[in-house]
Amino acid sequence: METVSGNLASALRIEPGITAIIGSGGKSTLLKTLGLELMRAGGRVLLCTTTRMFPVAGVPWDGSSRRLDAAPWKPGASHAPGCTCEACAGLVRGSICQAGVLDPETGKLSSPAEPLDQLAQRFDYVLAEADGSKRLPLKAHAPWEPVVPAGTANVIWVVGASGLGKPINEAVHRPELFCERCGCELTDIATPERVAQVLNSEMQALGLSTARVMLNQVDTLADSTMADRFQVALSRPIIATSLK
Repeated sequence: METVSGNLASALRIEPGITAIIGSGGKSTLLKTLGLELMRAGGRVLLCTTTRMFPVAGVPWDGSSRRLDAAPWKPGASHAPGCTCEACAGLVRGSICQAGVLDPETGKLSSPAEPLDQLAQRFDYVLAEADGSKRLPLKAHAPWEPVVPAGTANVIWVVGASGLGKPINEAVHRPELFCERCGCELTDIATPERVAQVLNSEMQALGLSTARVMLNQVDTLADSTMADRFQVALSRPIIATSLK
């Protein structure tokens, strides 16, 4: 297991093109973290979703009710007078923006009006949040999830370590599906082994065996061996971190 506190883009081997971020326990934070890392390295970065998400704080967008995929903001000029976000702090060489259709009732963005494969021709990196988790650290996927775009170069599967060791009905989004896939009850504990069993089952069913798994929130673990148990049960290397 590789524990990482910085340069996640390198640790997760993010290649140019479309990156789909799925799972639970820190997808939105990872979306922004990767976007800023890649921008500071000189990349042209677009943040978006294939489902629905709240706009990413501190990342510029044009506020349109129809299309938010205008030309990316360029460093050197604040996108709003007096803005102090990371981008406007002058720490970057690339460009970044977010795109999507804004729902004024929920305040959430849906997928951009332009197909992601077309947007990927204008940006070095298109980072897309590709499912939802109701802010819970663990989840099982419904049949229509995740919404991974055609031509995706990278799939990052996020798992929230804060859910390990907790009752399934408290820590898991779609707990009934989770229990179906690991043969347990709603009141049972989400052990590292059960979480790994569900992930392995879904990876096989979804054809996502090449996804890279990131265990987030490892600083919340009272028993640090849970991270090691999760990796052993998953039978693949993972990246461990604690995004804030």
